[in-house]
Amino acid sequence: MLDILWLVPTFPLVGFLLLACCALPKKIASWVGVGSVGLSALMTLIIAIELLNLPVTEQVFRQTLWQWFVSGDLHVAFTLYLDPLALVMMCIITGVGFLIHLYSVGYMADDPGFSRFFAYMNLFVSAMLVLVLGDNLVLLYLGWEGVGLCSYLLIGFWYEKPENGYAARKAFIVTRIGDTSMALGLFLLFMHLGTLDIQQLMQSAGQTWTSGSSMPTLAAALLLGGALGKSAQLPLQTWLPDAMAGPTPISALIHAATMVTAGVYLIARTHELFLLAPDVLFIVAIIGALTLLISGFTALVQTDIKRILAFSTMSQLGYMFLALGVGAWSAAIFHLMTHAFFKALLFLASGAVIICMHHEQDIFKMGGLRKCLPVSFWSFMIGGLALAALPLTSGYYSKHEILAATFAFEGAGNNLWAAGVFGALITGIYTSRLIFIVFFGEDKTHAQESIGLSIKLPLLILCALSLLGGMIQVPLESVFPIVAESPHMKGMVNGMTSLAPFIGLFVAYLFFYLKPNLPQTLVNTYPGRLLQRFWFSGWGFDWLYQKLLINPFMWFVRVNKKDVVDSLYRLIAWVTRMLHRLLSLTQTGRVQWYAAGIALGVVAIVGLGVWRDHLWF
Repeated sequence: MLDILWLVPTFPLVGFLLLACCALPKKIASWVGVGSVGLSALMTLIIAIELLNLPVTEQVFRQTLWQWFVSGDLHVAFTLYLDPLALVMMCIITGVGFLIHLYSVGYMADDPGFSRFFAYMNLFVSAMLVLVLGDNLVLLYLGWEGVGLCSYLLIGFWYEKPENGYAARKAFIVTRIGDTSMALGLFLLFMHLGTLDIQQLMQSAGQTWTSGSSMPTLAAALLLGGALGKSAQLPLQTWLPDAMAGPTPISALIHAATMVTAGVYLIARTHELFLLAPDVLFIVAIIGALTLLISGFTALVQTDIKRILAFSTMSQLGYMFLALGVGAWSAAIFHLMTHAFFKALLFLASGAVIICMHHEQDIFKMGGLRKCLPVSFWSFMIGGLALAALPLTSGYYSKHEILAATFAFEGAGNNLWAAGVFGALITGIYTSRLIFIVFFGEDKTHAQESIGLSIKLPLLILCALSLLGGMIQVPLESVFPIVAESPHMKGMVNGMTSLAPFIGLFVAYLFFYLKPNLPQTLVNTYPGRLLQRFWFSGWGFDWLYQKLLINPFMWFVRVNKKDVVDSLYRLIAWVTRMLHRLLSLTQTGRVQWYAAGIALGVVAIVGLGVWRDHLWF
């Protein structure tokens, strides 16, 4: 049954081709769009049952479909590779992706670009599946660039608005920086190890390089650059909040099940290389800790319901990078899975709220919605509890594993653990703030919950997964080395992990429920106003990049308006024309002048020969 693996990425690809090439009625387009991903999810379920029934040592399957290309010593086959890590990613992509597709039928029902939307979505899912199933880094890179293209198309889906086009270009350009770094890493690996087959590459790296040497450090750093771009980590995180310009299902797909998890998957898949570069691995942990804190503080002051969730995504990805950096590979993938459940739930629930609010996204124009929007309220409540990692939710179990492994990490483990716990407190504050402002307090609107079954059903399933997903055993013991925990610290880690979100909940309850005017009083002070503006701007990264990169580049463009390179070629063309005109003057049609020219040429050549002979002697 594992031979059907090729069907998993093929079904969405066929769906894309049908939707892109045929003018299908809306009803048929929805069946093709949703059904293709549903079939992939069904194939994934069959494959999962088959693979997990095999002994742990045999849970690996390769399927070569064809030879892709041969260039010198580089032989690249279109080969799919399945192991427990790829299986977990497949389940997330097809399972959560199917629910998002089903939700989209109701959310995008009145949009004139309905078929185009599902075509892009299908291509997105297919590209992500190629990324996680690729047996070699070239095939992985094909999927990597595919999701980058689809993110551009989907973020700018409503291209009539210039700001949406700008957001799409921004995402494309910023992630291209990371992609360039990754491409250089692939060149370096092939040049030194002679292969890009992932398993052979990892084996050769361990046999060829020693831990801490320059080559694996450089290669890991270049791959890390690619991961930072796709997973929106410092300093390439600025594109993700602007990605909210796309329709809400796109936000759920990008932020929960597909693109932003690609960087985490890349590092996890090549973890043997990163183990040979401990300095780079430590940088991964530092970047994760900084990103989760900076994003958390930024989410505290946002007013757009989707941007709050966007910054929370960056923060949770920071936890995954923190886990990867301390060697807690399984914990990172576990949190990736639970995050897919509750973040998809939160985005889809926010979409339901936005529909009922006639596409209003400002949380301060909402209030008291728990009574008139019960399904959205309880979906948001369950997703928020899981995001804040309250006990018994899926987010609690995965975040607990990360913080426990971080505390046991040698070196700066205590500092990194403290950053993670403080980040959990901040998460509790901004999550509770969002829920209190939107669903409690004064009624500011007369919204009605006019959502159909295609929207309610995915919300209900994701509610169950957000509550119970922490009980799913992720079978990764055959993929990653086992990380030993520190047993005598377990009680304190458990206590702080459990207590931090409750403290955040209490702070939010005090500031945004009991005394809702208190935050505005603090913001009206001079320090409060400065801090609020600084956090609201995302700690000034967009401003910094505007001053350091964009403005100098635009100045150079204005100065170089006529293009120096083009001017050089124009000069060459001018010189050529002038020489042509000079030579054309010699074409008089008089034979005596031609004869004289030939005679002078002969004399000059003979004279030159005599002169050179005289010099030699």
